Amino acid sequence: MKKFILFTILICSQFLSAQNTKDTLSISFNNSTVKDALLKIEENSSYSFYFMEDWFDAKTLSEDYINTSIEDILSGVLKNTDLNFYLLDNNQIVLIKNNVIYDDLPSGFFGRNKTVIAQEDGDQVTREKPGFYVENVQNKKQIKTVSIGKKIKGNTQSSYTLKGVIKDLNSGKPISNLALFVDALKKGVVTDDDGYYEISLPPGSHLLETKSFGSEDLLTRVVMYNNGELNLSLNENYEQLGEVYLETNSEANVTDVLGGTETINFEETKTIPLVLGERDILKVATTLPGISTAGEASSGYNVRGGKSDQNLILLDNGVIYNPSHFFGLFSALNPFTSGEINIYKGSIPSKYGGRLSSVFEISTKNASTQKFGGEASIGPVTANLALEIPVVEEKSGLLVGGRATFSDYILKNLDEESLKNSEASFYDLVGKYHHNFNENNKLEVTAYYSKDKFRVSSDSLFSYSNRLASLKFDHKFNAKHSGSLIFSNSDYQFNIDFEKDLQDNFRTGYRINESELKFDMDYKLNSKHRINYGVSSKLYVVDPGEIEPLGEDSSISALRIQQEKGLESAVFLEDSYKINEKFTVNAGVRYSIYAALGERSQRVYQDGLPKNDATVIDTVNYGSNELIKTYSGAEARISARYLLKPDLSVKAGYSNTYQYIHTLSNNTTISPTDIYKLSDANIEPQRATQYSLGLFKNLQENTYELSVEGYYKNSDNILDFETGANLFLNENVETEVLQGEGRSYGVEFLFKKTKGKLNGWLGYSYTKSEIKLDGDFAEQKVNNGEFFPSNFDKPHDLSLVANYKITKRFSFSTNFSYQTGRPVTYPTGKFSFNGSDFITYSDRNKFRIPDYYRLDVSFNVEGNHKIKKLAHSFWNISIYNVLGRNNPYSVFFVTKDGQVKALQSSIFSIPVPTITYNIKF
Repeated sequence: MKKFILFTILICSQFLSAQNTKDTLSISFNNSTVKDALLKIEENSSYSFYFMEDWFDAKTLSEDYINTSIEDILSGVLKNTDLNFYLLDNNQIVLIKNNVIYDDLPSGFFGRNKTVIAQEDGDQVTREKPGFYVENVQNKKQIKTVSIGKKIKGNTQSSYTLKGVIKDLNSGKPISNLALFVDALKKGVVTDDDGYYEISLPPGSHLLETKSFGSEDLLTRVVMYNNGELNLSLNENYEQLGEVYLETNSEANVTDVLGGTETINFEETKTIPLVLGERDILKVATTLPGISTAGEASSGYNVRGGKSDQNLILLDNGVIYNPSHFFGLFSALNPFTSGEINIYKGSIPSKYGGRLSSVFEISTKNASTQKFGGEASIGPVTANLALEIPVVEEKSGLLVGGRATFSDYILKNLDEESLKNSEASFYDLVGKYHHNFNENNKLEVTAYYSKDKFRVSSDSLFSYSNRLASLKFDHKFNAKHSGSLIFSNSDYQFNIDFEKDLQDNFRTGYRINESELKFDMDYKLNSKHRINYGVSSKLYVVDPGEIEPLGEDSSISALRIQQEKGLESAVFLEDSYKINEKFTVNAGVRYSIYAALGERSQRVYQDGLPKNDATVIDTVNYGSNELIKTYSGAEARISARYLLKPDLSVKAGYSNTYQYIHTLSNNTTISPTDIYKLSDANIEPQRATQYSLGLFKNLQENTYELSVEGYYKNSDNILDFETGANLFLNENVETEVLQGEGRSYGVEFLFKKTKGKLNGWLGYSYTKSEIKLDGDFAEQKVNNGEFFPSNFDKPHDLSLVANYKITKRFSFSTNFSYQTGRPVTYPTGKFSFNGSDFITYSDRNKFRIPDYYRLDVSFNVEGNHKIKKLAHSFWNISIYNVLGRNNPYSVFFVTKDGQVKALQSSIFSIPVPTITYNIKF
């Protein structure tokens, strides 16, 4: 009945002249919906409204109107809607959706070429064209018509912007690379990775078509009255095909703007032979050019000649300080719960800071929200289990995983008496809960814990642990604007219990804890600009070490080093600017500020002199959270990519970075007992600048990937140690360390085959890493103040990873590595003085240990590929170091019977066979 009344009034309106009343009205609205506001006007005036109930949403308005005309009141009430109004005589008001009612007909309506002219302030202006379309009643296929925007009188724009997001109807996931086009205009766009599109169309009616492999084709009529949004949900479209290859980001290595980046999927590493059959994505990462370790089965990673502490390793936005078990022999990351890792070794995004060399961004998988599943494995020394548990169907799921070793059982059953009392065990646990509230709000919560404990032919029991918790809430404000609120807390600690002589028994430990809050925002300004911006703040709390007697008879004196605190905050802004189809620039800036905080005391040393007890001129005591020292600086991150051809690009990058935390270690390789030191009044933050340039090429329809990239990096305030330095439990550690200049440079080559029965990659890098420690005094100089190789300088690094698929179920894999020997300082002679013998040494790191090479092989057996089966199995039979190469881990020297002898230690000097069984259900 209401529709009939509305239709009748609209017809009659063509024969009535609009009444432009001079009456005014005073009225107030407080959190009122548009409908409630109109009804309130009816109650407080003589006006009556005619509208459709389903035209209104839940948006509210608050406004006061004093002696205001009805036209101005309605203009304000309807401002943020797509509704217009038309005032009839007898105080009747008709609402119109999208369009407007005209007092005269458009030109040519009766076949006459009449120009519609309006008189405004004495000038003649061309009136805007009304939006009309003709319905094709003969078209048997129903086409949905959608009106976009709100017509505004006087608006003569030649085009309007239509934008929106396209998602899969069933999963709710965005559909990327979907084509939208208007055939009549020969115009179209493609959705981005988030399913977003934006197209400019002239006023009036248009047929908008969608085309995509895997999704239904859709035809929609859009009538453009103004700018607006159109979000679509499409059904999947299945088509029976023969064997096909599905490619994801197959051209990313050429088209991505950032250089020096690598992405590895955990699932793809299952066939690569590694020690004891353990999947380890970080070990796989070291087969890529520019990433290495100081030695076999060692913790820590050296990226482009940088120190191990210069890498930011993140698991779901939380920092992991030691991502390894048992000194680096095993990874502390569960391969069944992890998704992929993105490594930034050149162009680090502006949202990341606090490290000089790289970012390892590791993500945990989301559990299935539809069905229960899991994965398990058992090997020679470890067992692993991961479960995916749906919580709310289609909305939330819980992923839990656990891994543990049974090496204690093996050690106790060895024939070697010295090893029977040894301990070596570890475990790690991880859980992730994700919840999709709706298409605009999503929550992810991750918890992680790992624990190591070992005592091998020793009187000391070592233990260390990682603990991590992170929360991420994603919110989508509109089709262009989205953001994340991220909170994380990380904790790393180690303890040593020494029990041998009752008088010397002790317990010592160390702990570092950090908490971070970050707002990470994305804004798609238009098709050319994508902006990332935000703020972050991180609080460090370090307990530098303590020692206490173990037992009543111990003579050890208790000591506790003062706690350190630091606050690192930053703002960041980055814009990915697509200048044209060939040239794209990613430019960003990060401004960081660091504050060293009390409560603690800080020595003041005399300027220009070495820091030692003799040069102390004052000691200042700071209260709780009192400011000790601040450092700050702007960090530029610039990358550019130019497409020489569709499959060939050149990339260049520049970045400068700050790091406010340091590792204190006089070991060649990173150790679980290494400690971290925050910058303060006596130790300055590290700084680095890097330049890079590379060529990236794809061949034979992306079957082969080829890249060559060179870089140069210089660093300042790199922390090193004086000869014989005592770093742990040192209240004034600044007297034992030196800060110097570092430089590294090199070239990286990667050849990868991604398709066919034979696939894998060949990586080679030439890297030089050097450091210079110089000063005005002899104790500040090393190697006479000249550059010398860093402990991890290994110029030549070559890796070959290959997999050959014999059939769909059987495959053969191999892994070959070659590296230049690590630098070492040798004794060069001895002399006697006052009846005592002394040894002289070469310049630091002047010599090298023998080169390293290793060959691993494996045979992989997949279970049958029947669709209806309880579980899918996978066998991995591998031999690590099949050549039995006795690779030196380190070379050290001892004096025995008045002679200096060189000794070599190795980790695996014989072939190590392994059988691992995996099952997925």
